[in-house]
Order: sequence, then C-alpha cells, then structure tokens
Amino acid sequence: MMRILHFVSFLLFYIGDIVKSNVRVAFDVLTPNYGMTPGIVSVDVSGMTDRQLLFMANFITMTPGTLGLIFSDTKDKLYIHVMYVNGAMETLSRELSETYGKRVRRVF
Repeated sequence: MMRILHFVSFLLFYIGDIVKSNVRVAFDVLTPNYGMTPGIVSVDVSGMTDRQLLFMANFITMTPGTLGLIFSDTKDKLYIHVMYVNGAMETLSRELSETYGKRVRRVF
C-alpha cells in the first residue's frame, strides 16, 4: 500500500516538474531575453540498483531543460546537462538527489 502511495506522490511531483520546466523553457524561447545559464552537474546516485539508475536517468532526461549524459565508471554519479544553473552547482546537485533520487529509491 505504501508503495502505491509513494508512486502516486512521485507521479504528481513529476507532472508538476514537467509543467514548470515546460513553462520555463517556453518562456525563454518566446522572449528576447536569454535567461539560460547551462552547465554540467554531477548527481550522487550511489547505492541505487541498475533499475533505479535507469529510471532516474530517464525521468531526468524527459524533463525539459535537463539531459542525462553518462554515469561514472563506478555508477555513483550521474552527469546531467542542465539549461538553468541558478546558484551553486553543489546546491543543484543536492536538490536533484533529494527530489528525484529520494523518490526513485522509494518507488523503484
């Protein structure tokens, strides 16, 4: 039962993130201002199973503005290209690990 609740929670979180990302990218494309600050961020994925790594990389890649690039050789880091690095890279890395990572571990 808890797994179903975690899945529904993840689904609602993911749909909300997709909507926010689509609006942000569309706004940036449709306005003359250039608001992108691209960068490559490493996200800690240590301790995840291969199945969890697959879902983590795919969900991040399907979110507009992010693209999963490659896993480290030891599979403890996922390198992601992001269109909007606002603030420190470490903060963004921790945020992705705590939002996507935590939810993927619970559901998959």
